[in-house]
Amino acid sequence: MGCGRVGSSVADGLARIGHDVAVIDRDSAAFGRLSPEFTGERVQGMGFDRDVLLRAGIEDAGAFAAVSSGDNSNIISARLARETFGVERVVARIYDAKRAAVYERLGIPTVATVPWTTDRLLNILTRDTETAKWRDPTGTVAVVEVVLHEDWVGHRVTDLEAATGSRVAFLLRFGSGLLPEPKTVIQAGDQVYVAAVSGHAAEAVAIAALPPSGDLERGHG
Repeated sequence: MGCGRVGSSVADGLARIGHDVAVIDRDSAAFGRLSPEFTGERVQGMGFDRDVLLRAGIEDAGAFAAVSSGDNSNIISARLARETFGVERVVARIYDAKRAAVYERLGIPTVATVPWTTDRLLNILTRDTETAKWRDPTGTVAVVEVVLHEDWVGHRVTDLEAATGSRVAFLLRFGSGLLPEPKTVIQAGDQVYVAAVSGHAAEAVAIAALPPSGDLERGHG
């Protein structure tokens, strides 16, 4: 719910990694923030209206994010999703820190307006554990561990970088750290850590868990 900068970014990110997404906003012009490649549903209406939520498919939803510009709208819709429709993963963006603490106690994770809001939302909606292992002091760049699909073995790290839009920061191989070169080839058992701009780290994790696309050439040697 909410197709502002954060909502549109989260919706685009979820859609790119293969999720079925519906976006709710009371202003149809807000849907213009979505990527031209966005294939999900666009539902005009108030996100705390039961009929609007039903049109968006709330009964079948695995996750719900309330990221409109209003705290009250976000928490009402988040509670509806959790308590009325039984959605398992619900997160609300709350501007008021005191309110946020109250809603956390109600079991609804909240996010503030910080640089890594998109990462935290994608993380809560799609994963069980904290995504980032490290962030720079400004919160702009995150280093995350990616669990690779087995078909990445034999590909160069540059292939993984191209697919995920990240940089491979280092590998752990046979118990030792390794700074990769462009010709470095991924081996079975490698633990791979990538650096990504906040807002794209969780997406990189999801893409790395998928098999590489067929147009990537395998590395040699």
